[in-house]
Amino acid sequence: MSTPVWITATPPATHGELHIGHLAGPYVAADVLTRYLRAEGEPVRFTTGTADHASSVEVRALRLGRKPEEVAEGYRAAIAADWLRSGVEFDHIVRPRRDKGYGRWVRELFAKLYAQGVIAPRTRLLPYCAPCGRWLHGAHATGSCPHCGAASDGGMCHECARPNDGGDLIGARCAVCEAPAVARRCRRLYIPLEPFRDVLADYWAAAGLPPRLAALCESLVEDGLPDIAVGQPADWGLEVPVEGFPEHRIDGCFEAAAMHLFGYDTEGPLPPRAIHFCGFGHSFCHAVLLPVLLLAQDVKLPQEFNVNESFVVEEGVREGNAWALDLLTEYGSDTLRRHVLQARPLGRRTVFRRDRLAAARRELDENWNGWLSRLFAAVREECGGLAPQALPGGTGWEVLERRLHRAVDDLREAYGPGAFDPRRAVAVLDEMVRSAADFGYVNAHERCRPTTACRHLPALAAQLAVASALTAWARPVMPEGADRLAAALRVEPGRPVDWHALIPPLPGTRLAPPSGPVFGF
Repeated sequence: MSTPVWITATPPATHGELHIGHLAGPYVAADVLTRYLRAEGEPVRFTTGTADHASSVEVRALRLGRKPEEVAEGYRAAIAADWLRSGVEFDHIVRPRRDKGYGRWVRELFAKLYAQGVIAPRTRLLPYCAPCGRWLHGAHATGSCPHCGAASDGGMCHECARPNDGGDLIGARCAVCEAPAVARRCRRLYIPLEPFRDVLADYWAAAGLPPRLAALCESLVEDGLPDIAVGQPADWGLEVPVEGFPEHRIDGCFEAAAMHLFGYDTEGPLPPRAIHFCGFGHSFCHAVLLPVLLLAQDVKLPQEFNVNESFVVEEGVREGNAWALDLLTEYGSDTLRRHVLQARPLGRRTVFRRDRLAAARRELDENWNGWLSRLFAAVREECGGLAPQALPGGTGWEVLERRLHRAVDDLREAYGPGAFDPRRAVAVLDEMVRSAADFGYVNAHERCRPTTACRHLPALAAQLAVASALTAWARPVMPEGADRLAAALRVEPGRPVDWHALIPPLPGTRLAPPSGPVFGF
């Protein structure tokens, strides 16, 4: 078996449930690409993890008066359930507090990099909260980004994606008690990035970065690559395996990058390529820190980046109304998946609006399910529920068939990693369904012609061929409905996205249409 393509998605911090913005970001899109490649016969390894040791988990625990491990475990289970209900299927989800050998592996990697001189101690300013008696690193500190001025945590700005060292955070305050922070000197462990300047610049040039990410990386080089703190004085997280830092923990960004390597299993052969899905605010860990961890071990891996912008809730809608679990329960995975792909934020922020999600449901109900309902009813009335004894045909079939063949080429391009565009894929699928529905309406009148018996059966066979093809063509976007349709037509699910799928069920096959909608509910 050939070495699989490696697809990753950002490990979410387990301080809360998944928001619709998370699904609109890396997870559903990465699952679409994974499903398409697998249907093509391409071996894929799709991985992520949960950032249980993120500083935001400890902050949430402090605010709730709970233990961080309780917060992490509870939300990790909720996030895994959201992935499952939304049809996002990973090969491996790294569970930092459960996976055997994980903690030892991360600490050994950290110690190895320290022994090689890649990690080195530095003394820098770090915010400190006197009332809480706590160093403010990561989510413990709030303030303004020293680079773009946006509201930011310590360590990383999710607006401009540039790191800060905590001590340079403007107007730093404690995230728990909101007291103003005092900057104090603190000795921590860092990865100085400047020694990797040339090799990183070459790596970024070869990777073909998206424009905004390329601008970020070039500006980092232009300004001088920073030193990145990879250890923090803290109570939560994996202990730093270096003498002289007894109360320090491995930083969450370092662990998130290392988590990807653990999820792939670097002991095996390297993949031919890696494709990383992340939001722009998390791109530093993927595009800068992860390559450094690989390059420091003389590992050169071709990597690509699929970066999305943020997905925000419209004004006037409470953010609590956009939790993934609630929306999945109300709308189902088919509707939610096609909506977040159709509205996926690329190059700009996208606003989540419930009326657009409702419009996605109407599209499925009125066009997709409406056409399939009429088709199944016609087969039941005209053929006793059996696939007709006829070859695909009917008025306009040759034209429709040619259009579908061209559309499949467009669909394959939209699904493929080279020009990945799930929004285009949704638009192509909608046009296919509308064309098939129009074809059905036109040819339904054949039943009224008294001079030619059974002239309408080829048109039914033609529509069944399109429906059969949709079980393959639509599956990367809406796997639940596509598999339900495959079961109704008695055809094999998960076939490649190509024109060979355009074939009706065998004549005489008894169809088993579902009692409810095929796509969505």
